[in-house]
Amino acid sequence: MKSLLNAEDHEKIVKAIAEAEAKSSGQIRVHLHHRAVDDPIEAGTKVFEKLGMAATAEKNGVLIFVAPRSKNFAILGDSGIHEKCGEDFWSEAAAAMGGHFGKGEFAGGIVATVHKIGDALAAHFPRREGSGVNELPDEVDEG
Repeated sequence: MKSLLNAEDHEKIVKAIAEAEAKSSGQIRVHLHHRAVDDPIEAGTKVFEKLGMAATAEKNGVLIFVAPRSKNFAILGDSGIHEKCGEDFWSEAAAAMGGHFGKGEFAGGIVATVHKIGDALAAHFPRREGSGVNELPDEVDEG
């Protein structure tokens, strides 16, 4: 578990989140789950709720949930962003991240996915003048 992401990887991911969120009112979180899970969507949904992601003002929170022990992950968008992007967007994002993971590029895959999600958030939920509220922490959550 400790070798999946090092301190430098964490910094790259946090920087990517901050850059993505600077362009939109959306909120992105990354969660590394330390236990094996059978269903990453079910487990990710619980973490989504626990992290308060369903409480964003515009329902535009996105969680990248990674469960290394079970070698699976999920990308979960709240109702506002899901409605704007549709199922194909999430499938494409997951396929691209899975491609990176398959090559052992865990940090690179997460960073690329954060940028892709950030672009979608900027297109559908652009940052408005004077709205600089960061509703959720940018750090990588682990548990």
